[in-house]
Amino acid sequence: MTSPTGSPGGAPGDSSAAATRPTRDARWPAFAVCLGAGFMTLLDVTIVNVALPSIEHSLSAGANELQWILAGYTLAFGLALVPAGRLGDVYGRRTLFLVGLAGFVLASAACGLVTSGVALAAVRFVQGIAAGVLNPQVIAFIQDLFSGAERGRAFGMFGATVGVSTAIGPLAGGALLAIFGEQEGWRSVFLVNVPIGLVLFPLAWRLLPRRTAPRRATARLDVVGTLLLAVGVVAVMWPFVSSEHGGSGSGSSSSGGSGSGDSTTAAASSPAWWTIAVGLAVLGVLAWWERRVQRRGGLPLLPGGLVRVPSFMFGVGVSTLYFLAFTGVWLSSTLYLQTGMGLTPLEAGLVLTPFSIAGAISATVGGRLIGRIGRPLVVIGIAVTGVALVAVDLVVRTWHGPGVVWVVCAVLTVAGLGNGLVISPNQTLTLARVPLSDAGAAAGALQTMQRIGAAVGVSANAAAFFTVLGTSGGSYPQAFSTSLTIVVSILALALVVAVVDWRRREHAHAPVL
Repeated sequence: MTSPTGSPGGAPGDSSAAATRPTRDARWPAFAVCLGAGFMTLLDVTIVNVALPSIEHSLSAGANELQWILAGYTLAFGLALVPAGRLGDVYGRRTLFLVGLAGFVLASAACGLVTSGVALAAVRFVQGIAAGVLNPQVIAFIQDLFSGAERGRAFGMFGATVGVSTAIGPLAGGALLAIFGEQEGWRSVFLVNVPIGLVLFPLAWRLLPRRTAPRRATARLDVVGTLLLAVGVVAVMWPFVSSEHGGSGSGSSSSGGSGSGDSTTAAASSPAWWTIAVGLAVLGVLAWWERRVQRRGGLPLLPGGLVRVPSFMFGVGVSTLYFLAFTGVWLSSTLYLQTGMGLTPLEAGLVLTPFSIAGAISATVGGRLIGRIGRPLVVIGIAVTGVALVAVDLVVRTWHGPGVVWVVCAVLTVAGLGNGLVISPNQTLTLARVPLSDAGAAAGALQTMQRIGAAVGVSANAAAFFTVLGTSGGSYPQAFSTSLTIVVSILALALVVAVVDWRRREHAHAPVL
């Protein structure tokens, strides 16, 4: 396929491809715009958590409203990923990128101006859709713009951006609240996206390639497939994003620390687990429908050829299990540090920041090494992360003095180094064999499974945490230890899948990228 982006898609000596291809250096400024957009949408996830107490007091928001301010964004994000990725494949990534960026900035402005918790939850849903439209284009642009070792390097830089945004989010949120005040300072958390977006939009308009896939004149969005996917994803995620323990836990913690009982009660409520069975059944119908669309010569929402790409399927498996495991650590460690150890939100953020910084550094290094090492690098990353979390568990179980916080910080930093060797390198390996014409749909599918894994992991981990907290008489070390045990067990499954893929590649003598 001839790419107008400077990626090595044209055949050697193809003068028409060379004529439409910008200089090699033009790819990196375009990539920088993608990183800026990715940074903004990811920053918005962590920065909002810090602002929940301010939102609660300013808007008199209840636990359910706080829950949906967080969960609505996650749910909408997951719903938009695959359709938006496919639309980018068909109609051009630049168009979808600009639409998503504009929508995100407008929704951010609206979030900063609302006057009720219900309105904020509704606008956050719109903001999540815009982020879901934007993010698959970022990953697909990396596929389009780069290949081989350069692609690994670019994914490493993207992983570093994820780590930096995660680290800066709580600190930036705390700083904005300190500057603008506890009562209304939460508005600045959303409004800060507006100037960033106003800078990025004209740069994106100028620098991003106008066409990264040939236009398909007869292509139409698979509306039935889109609806089936939406219903299936919502049904599977519903018990996890609608359970009340996340919202009430946040609210009660922010309100003064006597909320462990409230959180435990909320966690004990019964989510509608039956919707998972409904969702899986709907996704089964989706698989049948997509095969039908492809047999009739249509353009399926999910290209059937993806399931026949082993590197993609194994990569999705590793990614889903890893997100299922590790995302729960953020909630349980925050609860342990703040409510269990009595740290302020800013102090807890400072304890967890070295983890994110270490992950950003190792992601950059991993991006440079993945082209030479391949799947063993991901295996090493998962193993390092798992061993470090076992060490954290041992420390929490055996040490109860004030110095335990700093030991936990140090060992979590090692876990961060392992984390950086997993997510971005695995993403590179997962998408390496995907045709460029399907890169958007593949990126959307990969991120959707990550979102589902994260939602399930956070909810299940929180439920276990609060259950143990209630049955142990309020022992935060015991509850945190249980959370870590669950995480390490699931990481072991991810390690098995990664090792199987490693052995498969060696047996098939498959190239690294």
